[in-house]
Amino acid sequence: MTTPRIHVLALSGSLRAASANTRLLKIAAELAPAGMSVELYEGLGDLPHFNPDLDGDDPPAAVRRFRERLQAADGVLVCTPEYANGVPGMLKNAMDWVVSSGEFYEKPTCTISASPLAIGARTAHDSLLLTLGMMTAKRVDGGSLTIPLVNKKLSAEGGLTDDATEAELRRLLEALAAACGS
Repeated sequence: MTTPRIHVLALSGSLRAASANTRLLKIAAELAPAGMSVELYEGLGDLPHFNPDLDGDDPPAAVRRFRERLQAADGVLVCTPEYANGVPGMLKNAMDWVVSSGEFYEKPTCTISASPLAIGARTAHDSLLLTLGMMTAKRVDGGSLTIPLVNKKLSAEGGLTDDATEAELRRLLEALAAACGS
């Protein structure tokens, strides 16, 4: 077995144990092309509320860990639901912690939004893209996906039951691999 050449850090915009967004990231890890590993970062809930006064030479330990994982990644995959017509506060908080430190600068980044509603979390997705753009993340061509009615596309066991969504997810992962230089 060869060691993956491309390491992707996956961020879920939901802390729910049964989150469809987290399930999609786990599926993405299984569908990743040869040579790519996808690591689900599970520490976003540990980040303190963003405070510029704490964002100096010695930020909180959870922030340092998050920044280190982002720095070590070749690319990033973010999957988010939509809360109150926007990105969940916990995910926005995580993004705020890395605005000034630059971990997203030119980092190949793909985005997914998933919703049980027919609109597919489009507003949250657009908001996430704006934030990533301000942080100068490298948006990957073919690297955006919205998944409406996500609960109808996931099995009770956590698998993906919709062939079209699986094909779109595979295309997104291939685009991310290409952007990371596979």
